[in-house]
Amino acid sequence: MTNIQEIQPRHADQPTGSAGNDRSLKFEGSSDFQVELRRRIDEFFRRTGRRQRDCPQMYVKTAILLVLFTIFYTLLVFVAQTWWQALPLAIVLGLVTGAIGFNVQHDGSHHAYSNYDWVNRVMAMALDVIGGSSYHWYWKHIVFHHTYVNITGQDTDVDLGGLGRLTPHHRRRWFYRWQQFYIWPLYGFMAINWHLVGDFRDVIPGRIGAHRLPRPKGWDLVVFVAGKVSFFALAFGVPLLFHSIWAVALFYAAAAMVLGLVLSVVFQLAHCVEEAAFPLPQPDTGRIENSWAIHQVESTVDFARRSRMAAWLLGGLNFQIEHHLFPRICHVNYPAISKVVEQTCLEFGVRYSEHKSFWSGMASHFRWLRRMGTPDTVR
Repeated sequence: MTNIQEIQPRHADQPTGSAGNDRSLKFEGSSDFQVELRRRIDEFFRRTGRRQRDCPQMYVKTAILLVLFTIFYTLLVFVAQTWWQALPLAIVLGLVTGAIGFNVQHDGSHHAYSNYDWVNRVMAMALDVIGGSSYHWYWKHIVFHHTYVNITGQDTDVDLGGLGRLTPHHRRRWFYRWQQFYIWPLYGFMAINWHLVGDFRDVIPGRIGAHRLPRPKGWDLVVFVAGKVSFFALAFGVPLLFHSIWAVALFYAAAAMVLGLVLSVVFQLAHCVEEAAFPLPQPDTGRIENSWAIHQVESTVDFARRSRMAAWLLGGLNFQIEHHLFPRICHVNYPAISKVVEQTCLEFGVRYSEHKSFWSGMASHFRWLRRMGTPDTVR
């Protein structure tokens, strides 16, 4: 029997601890597309014998990324003696850290890495070691973003806190007319904000935007604190034993800026481009007119689907449509199941959008930023 809820994240209808106004936000419309798509995907795995989770190539990839992180961290902290040695190592370390986030912690957080909960939890905690919080990520990303993607006021990932305008339903400010130029370096500060401010700012008062965030308790609190201590030790404590505070700050900033830019751009290419929908709930009912699955497809855009390198490095996040529909399937399966998803969308008249390359996605995001900053853009 088909389990429709498997296609959705946990708490898809009523996120526990969220703000009161989003508890009444529902999706309506026929679930025929969702049921048929789930049936076809289940049949695909039965026919091919592929594993949805615990994929051997995922374990190999994890080992490769962790070894690379260890090598570049060791070279940067213990071997590099000049700026021209340290700078490229910091840049590559930022890229490898992003790859760990895209691949290891992301699948673990979504319970897509393994059929064993403890394995998923361990992989998710990779985020705690590299500066984030798996607890905070669960609420901000898996609950609020995945359930309410691109819905202004509900999806906190499309809110830049007044620094820019990503949706047509946010107020436009005069300086947004240049956001397509100034926003890129600000993206770089995302990881620094994440490391030093963001998690504490949300977890301590217990709020992410308009949503209530339950404060971590018990084991969740232990992981949160231990993760922050581990990260600060790796990023600052150990390097300060061998280098000046200015050198440590400079090359931390370099690695973190690269990480922030990469993380931000990959997200923006999937959701903040010309082809993505930004629907609002109907004012009289508080409901989104499409079903949940159709909403996920039409508010998300794939890019560079034919690039094996992009799929490997980005943890399949260039297949964001597939990821949003099937967040608990390991990303190594996305290139294969994307053909099933695209064909089903075609048959049901659901708009499936993609950019052929990474650069065409970048161009679309640039145009979207320019459009959102234009004075005559309809709110």
